[in-house]
Amino acid sequence: MPLYKRELLYWVAQGSNGEMLRQLAFEGSQAFRIKRVIDHIIGNFNETIRSEELARVANMSVSTLHRHFKEVTAMSPLQFQKQLRLQEARRLLLMQATDVGEAAFQVGYESQSQFSREYARLFGLSPRADVRQQRQL
Repeated sequence: MPLYKRELLYWVAQGSNGEMLRQLAFEGSQAFRIKRVIDHIIGNFNETIRSEELARVANMSVSTLHRHFKEVTAMSPLQFQKQLRLQEARRLLLMQATDVGEAAFQVGYESQSQFSREYARLFGLSPRADVRQQRQL
């Protein structure tokens, strides 16, 4: 590993998030188990995922999972999944010229109106207006 990468890793490990970074590397640690949950959500973001399922993946109770997940990601598992869905929908809308309804369906939304509300809440504009603005940049 090049010296600059080692130095960068050293400084990150010494920083305020260094302990969390070290915990992610240790199998069996709380952070490592949360990483498994994150990987599960990423792999299944467009499906309905129940908290009990995520708790089984982490081998934790639901309340413990939520507490540790929020410590690692600063959001709940549901918020994390929602953000993944909306980011992927934005990518589909921009890169594949998918229409709003199809993008909503592909990322796991059953209601286009709910999708549009949540999209506007995250990105500040409706899906169509956001795509128009992004293409002008």
